[in-house]
Amino acid sequence: MVPVPDSSSENTPTTEPLAVAALETERHVAISGWDQNPRIFALVDTATLVEAEPQLALDDAADRAPGALTAIEQEDLPQTSSLESLLGRMAWPETVHGAALAIERVVIPPGAERDLPQDAEDALAALSEHPQREDVRLLVAVHRDGRAVCLLRQRANDRDDRVATGEDIAPGLVHALRATFED
Repeated sequence: MVPVPDSSSENTPTTEPLAVAALETERHVAISGWDQNPRIFALVDTATLVEAEPQLALDDAADRAPGALTAIEQEDLPQTSSLESLLGRMAWPETVHGAALAIERVVIPPGAERDLPQDAEDALAALSEHPQREDVRLLVAVHRDGRAVCLLRQRANDRDDRVATGEDIAPGLVHALRATFED
């Protein structure tokens, strides 16, 4: 079991495959530190993967659980200045059961954005200097069946036991990632 904190408890153990895969993927991304480009992962059925590639088998109870998912990073993604454009061009084969996206963002208190300059470059510069800015990493994972989980790690509280989880932390990203599974 992997503890996944949620709003009801700080250490609620979960065996739900999507939540376990999201947490493991977020921790994998966190190992590389901050200031990363967006990273996208296909979530595949672990049993099917191990059947096809036995050398990938791990002696981990979570990997043997029914419905367990394994994240496979999608490398060599096309260059784009827009995450929305990239996701809009993505589609997954039937063998992919879900997808995860890790992305870093700068957040500021509600209402502070109305003081930002209109020019995108000036606004970015103002954000980077804002005294109340907060750097966060979001990991959004969705399943082909519509389930979703979001994880949020703050740079100021960069510890595995301080990762928040919920279904509605980043609804726009959940929607965009779900759309990659639509026909």
